Amino acid sequence: MEFLKVSSKSSPASVAGAIAGMVKDGVPVNMQCVGAGAVNQAIKAIAIARGFLIPTGFDISCAPVFSDILINGESRTAIRLSVYVHRLSAQAGDTFDFTDDNLRVG
Repeated sequence: MEFLKVSSKSSPASVAGAIAGMVKDGVPVNMQCVGAGAVNQAIKAIAIARGFLIPTGFDISCAPVFSDILINGESRTAIRLSVYVHRLSAQAGDTFDFTDDNLRVG
């Protein structure tokens, strides 16, 4: 399984663009983060990617899991985020109204 590796120095907007592109191409999205700063950037990227994707009829959510990995021969604990894609359905003439707190089809 391939992972987008996110660090504390990753640009959330760049990671969001990668997430949105993968979702649109039908490619599974999995991210790997080591450290609180990396997790912070990954979560920001998911929030930004939602903003990119919702107007196109897709929404995303994620599920975190812990994973023990080796980095330079050292065992580290990573957080892996699996991104799930949800198709939004709307009837002709409906619009998607996205606010910070909820998603409404109006």
